[in-house]
Parts: sequence; structure tokens; C-alpha cells
Amino acid sequence: MIDPLPGDIFRKNQVLNNTYEIEGVLGRGGTGEVYRASNKITGRVVALKALKRELSADAGYLELMKREEEMRGISHDAVVRYTDCSQTAEGYVYLVMDYVAGTPLNDYLERGGISSRDLLIVAQRVAEGLVATHERKIVHRDLSPDNIILRSGRPEEAVIIDFGIAKDSKTGARTIVGKEFAGKYEYAAPEQLHGQAEPRSDLYALGASLLATFRGQVPNVGTSPGEVVRYKERRLDTTGVPEPLKALIDDLTQPDPSRRPPTAAAVVKQVEEMLRTDRSGQKAGGSGASPRWRHWPAILALAVAAAVAGLWFAGFGDGLFVKSLPVQAPYKLSAGLDGQHQASLSGFAPDAEQQQAILAGFSRTAGLPAPAGALALAKGEPSGRWAQDIDSFFAAADGLEEWRLDVSDRTVRLTGLAPDKAARDTVVSRFSEASKAAGYQALVRIAAGPRNLTPDELKSTVAPLETCGPLVVQPPEGASFPLGSTVAIRGNVAASGDVEALRQALTPRLGDRDLRFDTTVLNNQLCVVQSLLPDVPQGPMTIVLGYGDKSEPNMSGIYSVGDNPVIDVLAPATITNGYLWVAIADVTGNLFNVLPNIKRPDNALSGLGTVSNGMRTIRVAYSTADGATDPAKLSFAVDNTFGRSLIIAMQTDRPLFSQLRPTTESTKSFAEDLHAVIASGQVSILSMTTRLIDTRN
Repeated sequence: MIDPLPGDIFRKNQVLNNTYEIEGVLGRGGTGEVYRASNKITGRVVALKALKRELSADAGYLELMKREEEMRGISHDAVVRYTDCSQTAEGYVYLVMDYVAGTPLNDYLERGGISSRDLLIVAQRVAEGLVATHERKIVHRDLSPDNIILRSGRPEEAVIIDFGIAKDSKTGARTIVGKEFAGKYEYAAPEQLHGQAEPRSDLYALGASLLATFRGQVPNVGTSPGEVVRYKERRLDTTGVPEPLKALIDDLTQPDPSRRPPTAAAVVKQVEEMLRTDRSGQKAGGSGASPRWRHWPAILALAVAAAVAGLWFAGFGDGLFVKSLPVQAPYKLSAGLDGQHQASLSGFAPDAEQQQAILAGFSRTAGLPAPAGALALAKGEPSGRWAQDIDSFFAAADGLEEWRLDVSDRTVRLTGLAPDKAARDTVVSRFSEASKAAGYQALVRIAAGPRNLTPDELKSTVAPLETCGPLVVQPPEGASFPLGSTVAIRGNVAASGDVEALRQALTPRLGDRDLRFDTTVLNNQLCVVQSLLPDVPQGPMTIVLGYGDKSEPNMSGIYSVGDNPVIDVLAPATITNGYLWVAIADVTGNLFNVLPNIKRPDNALSGLGTVSNGMRTIRVAYSTADGATDPAKLSFAVDNTFGRSLIIAMQTDRPLFSQLRPTTESTKSFAEDLHAVIASGQVSILSMTTRLIDTRN
């Protein structure tokens, strides 16, 4: 604990909520303070994280505190446990969490580093904690050496803390919080610089933290935004880091998220294998041999020297000595085929025969000739079957669209991209069997493709399974969905089983991508309307729901008996061309033409609603009080007819129908006429938006 100051939020011996007695200050930051306290009822020692008063009323910081409080449902020894969130009478918001007595990894960094084997143990433990948090869809975003504590100084008891990113956002702060970026520049993944954070962002931060701690030095990422961006685009320099820690860090810190391990669970498995075979804890030269054998190398050397001397003096010296091959340690080979179909090969072979065998095996797998001078002759091979071992690894990689094979002594690593999950499983199984048979430690990480997947490619699978109007494949940020991203399908279905049919059809095409459905089950009448609606862009219009007797909005769209729904259509004030058409299709099979109708015929956008702060607000369903005084103002209250109704708003270049339609008509007659208008091409629908109202008892 540190010395108290007069301006501290809490004071020693102060009791909060009749429960937590403050024992002292653990730390201070720009946004608040952390205290050690004890529960007066149970005696349990806890840590309290308190926000400053001015930030306790800030919605952004409260949201960050809420993120941490949501961790309460996670119970894992490698993740700090949150137990309470409260507010004092003075307005200070604070979180209660376990007090972790130990040493931050950052302390070891400042002392000059920690052994590679201890860091592998830390990596395994932290990855286990990330498995638990990622399963709950929580991404840390700020993983760094100061947010990893070794309980009692033991690597195998590492604990992840601080899931809120609620630290100092002022100039010079190490942790940055904002709409575009959250985390520490030194450890954050490249995608976080663009405001994107996903589970594999935490894996990058773990790798960067391991590297910094091993070196005992905080990374120098630059002082300007441009320098930081350029730094993050490059691979981290792991020169001098011993294997297998180097391989782990290289994997975790790939700039491209799709080339990192797919999940924290995969990292746990990878590190378990590394720890099982790692020899980094042994001292150099420590063979473990009995001392009585240590004189034999010298005796053998003398014997060899005497024999050579005898041959020399007997006249056999000519031709006895030829140029010997160099000895390489470690003995390596690297080969690959990248996404641009460029082949690479380098390494060693023990003789010309094995050299040619390796070159032939490479050409067979890559489908390209080996680069000239790719393999040098050298001794030191870990196996007398070096060429056969390499050929079995080449054969295992057959079928991959991209691959890289790295062999170093008795460790072999295969990374790459398979066309789909089935092909990935086949390659992994084949490679594991080959490496086991040859006696190598195997590290394998294969992504399941395709690498590029566009919405149009998925639409061909989705369209035949549409049962209630068109389903929309939410467009990705770029031209295609990258590996590791989430594909979202939005729209309506006629039955809940339709979603499972879509899932079964889409899953084999996604590879290493998640699938999410934002769908609603509608009744048959609404599905008829949905099936005839044009597939046009969502556009800039928004439907906002409220209540006739109170000013608060209805975000859920759920109303009860007696409620008076109020409906507004919002559009940017800059949109003045065209016409607005609004209708409501209800659960009974009726359709209400809200705008235009006989009592409100004018629907030219330029003359509708009121404009304020750049937005045009067009009320189309009013309070019952307004409707009682002005018959042109449509109003209604929820009766005992329960179910979902669909609000449809369309912007058209000219009036949708040549004549005004009745206020109420059947869904069927409307659908037939709408279909005819769209088929004739007389009217262009510029944009459309829909919103559901759900009436319940």
C-alpha cells in the first residue's frame, strides 16, 4: 500500500455500505483510486476500485465500470473475481473484487526479465483465463504486464485483472480510452488502432507482453501516431528469444488476426505441448552424464590423432583429408507456399542424395520448382532419415492453399490455410501422425478457409432458404469477410426451424468464421408482405417508437393492452426529394395505410414533419388525445389482439400508387397491387426501413 493523501476518495477505517472497511490505498490513476479493504461480516480481504466523482456521472466511464461488473458471472482462478458494484451517498461509484496478493508481471519486466519457461507457464495460465472470458463474449482489450499478477510470485498462479479500461485518458497516459482505440499502444493489436477489438486482439497483447517481459524492456513503438501504425504493421523482433517461447510469441503477434491462433483454447493446447517437451530450463552443457565418462572424449581424441599420424608417416596421407562439411546447430529447414503462389525453401541437407530427395518432395507438394541454391550441405542433422522425415511433412501439407513448414532439430511446425474445415482436419491428423512416427515435437496451426468470402457468395446459399421475405447478409467492413470475423444474417423467418436449416447450409462455407442470426419469426400474413417487399438498401430513414401519454421512447417495441403507440419516421433534413409511404400490417391480416390516406393525402417529403438539428421528424401515429381533436391524425390503442405487426416506410421517386388507398385493406390485396407496381417499373423505391411492434398481454 502507498501513503494516503488529503484528497483521497476514501480514508482509512471508513466503512462503505456498512460492510467494507478501508485499510489503505493500493494505487491512484487519472480516473480514480484502488483501495484494499476488508469485509466486516466475512473478514475477506477485497480490492475496491472507485471512480472520481466527476467521472461517476459520466456515461462513458459508467459503461466501462459496467463491463467490469458483468465479469461477476465468470468464476476462474486465472481471472479476478468481481462481487459487487455500488455507489456512496456522495456519488462515488465503486467496484468490489478479489484482492490478489502477488507481484505484477510488470515488476519482473522492470527488474530485467524472467526465464522463458516461467513465461510459458504464465502464457498457459493467462490463456486459460482468456478462454473463460472469451466464452462470455468479453474481450479484455488492455492485457499487459501490469494487468497480470503472479499470486505469491508463482507463474502457475497468474491472474488477469482490470477488465474495464477505465484508466487515465489524458495526454501521456499509458492506457488510452476512446471511441477509436482502447488499450496500451505498446501491447495493443494492430486492429485496435482502428477501433476494432476481438478475442484474438487479447492473444496479440499476451504475446507482446511475454516478449517485453522476457527482454525486460517496454517496447518502443514510437512517439507519433504514424510511427505507432508503422510499428504495428511489422512482425515483432524476437531475435534471441529461445525456442519454443519464440515460436509462441511469433504466432500470437502476427499483425494479421487471421494468422494468429484461432482461439485462446488453441493457445492453451499449444503451450501444454511446448511445456511437455521444453528443455529451456536446462543449463547449457548440462548433459546429465556421469562424471566418470567425461575423460573419454579426450582419450578418444588422442587415439584418433595417433592413428592419423601413423597413416601419414606410412605414406597414406595423400587424399586422406578432404574438405569437411560444416556442422549446423540448430539444424533447420523452412519451406512454404504463400497466398500469391510464391514458393520458398531454405535450409540444410546432409548429402547430395538427400538434398535432391528434399527438392523433389518440395516441388511435388508446392507444384513449383524449388528455388535455385535453396539447400546447403551441412552436418548436424537430428535424424539419419532427414530427407524421409521432411518428405513425410511435405506430404502432410498436401491440399493446403497456403502453407509454411519450419523444422528446427526435433521441432516441426506447420501453419497454413485449408480450403475448409474438413480439409483442415485431414491435414492436422495427417501431420500429427507423420511427426509422431518420425519422433518430432509437432506444432500445427491451420486456418480453415476460404480466405475471401463475399456477401454475394453467401446470398446464393441463403436465397433458396428464405421463408419470410428477403434475408440480408450484413456487409463486412471491406469487400469480403476476413477469417475470424462474424457473418450476420438479418431478416424474418416463418418458423424457428428455418434458422437451423440456414445454419446447416452456411456453416460448411464459413471456415473459421462465426455465424450470427438477427431474425424474427413472423406470422403467415406478415410473411406474405415481406416476401413481396423489394430488396433495396436500408437507407437513412429510422422508425422511432414512443407512448402517447409519456415522453420516453419505447426501445423494445413491446406494448401492452391499453398502451397508445406513437410512431415517428426520422430522416436527414437534406433528403427533400421523393415521397414517403408508411403502412402497418397487423396480426389479423389487415393493413393500415398510414401515409398517405384519405384524411392525409400529401406525402411529398419536402413538406412533411418538422426539422431540427439536421433531422426531419415525421409523426405518422399520434397520441389518442391528438387524434380526438384532429381526425387527420391517426391514433390507436392496443386491444386484446396480441402478436407482431410490421411498420413499413418507403421513400419513392413518385407516388407509389396512382390513387389513394383506403385506410384499411387486406394484406392480400395490398400485396398483389404492390407486386404489380414493382413489376411495372413505373416507380423506383429509393430506400426502405421496417420496424416490428409486439403487442402482449
